Amino acid sequence: MSTLLMVAAPILIIWVIQRYLDFRRTARDVGNFPGPRMLFPPAAVVSRILPRIRGITAGWQRETVTGFKEFEEYGWEAFAHVGAWPRPRATIYLADPVAIKEVTTYRARFPKPVQLYDVLSFFGRNIVASEGEEWKKYRKIASPAFSERNNKLVWDEAVLVMQGLFDDLWKGRSEIAIENVAEITIPTALFVISSAGFGRRLSWSSDGGLPSGHRLTFKDAMQVVSEGVISKLVVPRWAMGLTPYFSKVRIAYDELHQYMEEMIRDRRNSETKEERYDLLSSLIDASGDGDPDSSLTDSQLLGNVFIFMLAGHETAAHTLSFCFALLALHPAEQERLYDEIQRISPDPSKPPTYNQMSLFVYALAVLYETLRLAPAVVSIPKESAEDTSLVVTSIAGEKQSIPLLKGTDIVIYTTGLHANPRYWPEPDAFKPERFLGDWPRDAFIPFSAGPRACIGRRFFETEGVAALVMLVSQYTIEIKEEPDFAKESFSARKERIMQSKPGLTTTPVRVPLVFKRRSGSTSQ
Repeated sequence: MSTLLMVAAPILIIWVIQRYLDFRRTARDVGNFPGPRMLFPPAAVVSRILPRIRGITAGWQRETVTGFKEFEEYGWEAFAHVGAWPRPRATIYLADPVAIKEVTTYRARFPKPVQLYDVLSFFGRNIVASEGEEWKKYRKIASPAFSERNNKLVWDEAVLVMQGLFDDLWKGRSEIAIENVAEITIPTALFVISSAGFGRRLSWSSDGGLPSGHRLTFKDAMQVVSEGVISKLVVPRWAMGLTPYFSKVRIAYDELHQYMEEMIRDRRNSETKEERYDLLSSLIDASGDGDPDSSLTDSQLLGNVFIFMLAGHETAAHTLSFCFALLALHPAEQERLYDEIQRISPDPSKPPTYNQMSLFVYALAVLYETLRLAPAVVSIPKESAEDTSLVVTSIAGEKQSIPLLKGTDIVIYTTGLHANPRYWPEPDAFKPERFLGDWPRDAFIPFSAGPRACIGRRFFETEGVAALVMLVSQYTIEIKEEPDFAKESFSARKERIMQSKPGLTTTPVRVPLVFKRRSGSTSQ
């Protein structure tokens, strides 16, 4: 044993020294730019499990908690995180809008690391998990689907869904207490995307029945798919039958796949061509000439429609949850929104129309301020495709260039940018009026930026404004009073209500609310 130790010890010492030298070289490769030096890089599995431990791991909560604080700590609107294990690697974090604009504009120099998104291709290749010519093809075909006619459909369906919530689920009650507002925002977003995405209308009171050859209704399949996406992403196919829940998720994905295949087949083979403006129908129409350069295979149709459904549903559901929470925490802002609604759509018997959407400037400002404080995507990964450099700004306004070797990881840090006090005074405060008049557009990227900016932005904004206007026109929103939190301060209450956890998008932990019907409401 002693002989073995005598042989192994020098080898171990040499390995540690070599690893340390590699670590130091990695830091020099980015100009020894300020930032944390830790054992594990941000992308390591350990960093997604453990809390922040100084010198060890950044912690899974970094992106939803630190905001701009870490940038202030290092004195720059960027910092270089250098991790040592399992191999030294540098990651540049950005909260500098000028540098971010350069990264998002020059896609050839700073492409999206699409390998990180391959797990989202289980229904087929899609716009999110592609780059280069493949991405251009999907973008070109998909863009016409997000038309004004589709936006009007989104608005009309959102109004119907909210009216159904008031009439069919709440049944005109004067007060509704909800343990977690996700109980209504998740189905609301699901119903809207079902109709505007697939042309299948769902309601609060009916599931449409179980068709022959199916094990789940379309509504149940959609709900389980949306709730089980994380399990689908992280659990291998062979393990999806190990628990009853995993089995349920597997069945739901198989069922949704079957439903989508049936819809594609029916619409392609229909002798009577209906004028439909849902995303699936528009994509089928836009890619029906059979030319592989300008059309989508069934698998690509499935992949793209599913990714639009997944991204649109998650973003809308969680943003509305945070939005309702912030309005409950700030009743003066809620009443200002109600006043705008009353000016534009004063007759409670006539729901607001899509033609009026542009008039609801404060409603959109409320939505934007929610996205600034709780962006759906907290970080956007990029990488350097060549040896290059990037100029960044210090807190004091100085400039410095960071050298970037080919393959260097870059993270556009949305929460840091949205809390940068150079562009957002009092960054932690909820002030929707920031978005009235002129505002720093390059410092606001909840939909990403540049050519790869979210293709469904208008879809989301239309749904969000419609749902927000409908709810606030009929109900006031308050935080549910609970004995365990009777003596908490406003700041403690806000922190509790706005608490989030990692997910496909930023996910609220629990938002307990009370909805009280306004006098003169038309809800029955």
